[in-house]
Amino acid sequence: MTAATQLRLEIPAAHRAIQTELHPDLNHAHVRFINLGKTYDGQQGPVAALHGIDLAIQRGEVFGIIGRSGAGKSSLIRTINRLEQPSSGRVLIDQVDIGEFDEDRLVKLRRRIGMIFQHFNLMSAKTVWQNVELPLKVAGVPKEQRDRKVRELLELVGLEAKHKAYPSQLSGGQKQRVGIARALVHDPAILLCDEATSALDPETTQSILGLLREINRRLGLTIILITHEMAVIREICDRVVVLERGRVVEQGPVWEVFGNPQHEVSKTLLAPLQHALPSELQSRLQAQPQSSEDAVVLRLQFTGTAHDEPDIAALFSALGGRVRLLQGGVERIQGHALGQLLLAVTGSSLDAEELRRRASQWAQQVEVLGYVV
Repeated sequence: MTAATQLRLEIPAAHRAIQTELHPDLNHAHVRFINLGKTYDGQQGPVAALHGIDLAIQRGEVFGIIGRSGAGKSSLIRTINRLEQPSSGRVLIDQVDIGEFDEDRLVKLRRRIGMIFQHFNLMSAKTVWQNVELPLKVAGVPKEQRDRKVRELLELVGLEAKHKAYPSQLSGGQKQRVGIARALVHDPAILLCDEATSALDPETTQSILGLLREINRRLGLTIILITHEMAVIREICDRVVVLERGRVVEQGPVWEVFGNPQHEVSKTLLAPLQHALPSELQSRLQAQPQSSEDAVVLRLQFTGTAHDEPDIAALFSALGGRVRLLQGGVERIQGHALGQLLLAVTGSSLDAEELRRRASQWAQQVEVLGYVV
């Protein structure tokens, strides 16, 4: 990137004081929902999509909204740019209630809120350059300024060599990069991502998430994304809220929700990332030991409240006997150690309860699952 481009893409002054630790400060939130409700007219009568949503999203954070299909994610995110009009409650942006904005103020608001979509929404008859340029043309921006901005943004998203290509000549990831560049043409303060990676393969998803994180870091944007993929939340978000049937059922820093989910919906959404008990082991597990040679099976959960990774050597030594690692692992999210270990202990002089107690010195949750031969 050239020095001139770096200068023009410098973080706006209003975004420079991004907090290291993001807390839901209600009085200085970038986006705030207050007792928000949304009801649609259905064939069988009114259908409530959102109920009493209270959230505060801080300037410069990457905020994730997750939930199952029909949870209200899209309805919620679309109230931020007034593509959906709330039925009750308020939406505040920079402490300004946008509910009474007239058409002129809405146009200005929407230019400060970029949006990218699952299916890219590109115009097939226009080149990459023309797709990115179009919003600037509609806004009446002079050609010289349009050319400079489009060139900068295509460089930012790594598509300067594809500026003459048409959407049909691009991969899914490249199409999404065009969508991201187009969403940034008006220098938005907020970027909304509506299932932006759902149509992409895992490798391309990682690439797009890396680009979004870089944009967040470099430009100071507040990024609000909705998804049904917990892996996306883990990769990029600072905080997350879980929706179920239009209600907030859980929210907090990503490490906290991942490390110790409280609601059944959160646990269900996290299940694909968890190491389930292998079926082969499950079939051999007994509630009581059949002989002194049986192994005690322990499940250790690390919920992130301890910042240091567990000392495996010290743990195994404290349990005594022969300790085997059946399954599991520990990862770091936002500086917190999270994960699960499944251990089998044989030949120890300690009973199952004492093994559980000793293991609790290293893990936040320890469970005796049973015994196996």
